[in-house]
Amino acid sequence: MKTEILGIKAPHKECTDKKCPFHGEITVKKELFSGKIIKKDINHSATIEWFRPNYIPKYERYELKRSRLRVHNPACLNAEIGQEVLVAKTRPLSKTKTHVIIQIKEKTAHHEAKKDHKEEKTESKKKK
Repeated sequence: MKTEILGIKAPHKECTDKKCPFHGEITVKKELFSGKIIKKDINHSATIEWFRPNYIPKYERYELKRSRLRVHNPACLNAEIGQEVLVAKTRPLSKTKTHVIIQIKEKTAHHEAKKDHKEEKTESKKKK
């Protein structure tokens, strides 16, 4: 088990995924991307998306270009839809996946609201 990859500490949760960069046999390269998860499936895959400005000289304005990337979502991280993640390049993992998630940057307000809602329900049940 690797305790640190590119300065990022390993998650506390253990996993048996061979394609996990922390608990498996995968090595990562220094090519990093960050984006937001827009799709997730049960096969430990996810799709991330990010936007970048592109200058158009003719109109002297910017347009937003979109990039999407299929990535491996290790079981120990298990990133959810809407979360910002950091992704590193690795060897080809499948036909469309050559990147793996190595860090979840932030918990989104949507997920925190769900947790708060669940806590409120349990508190109201305890009061009764």
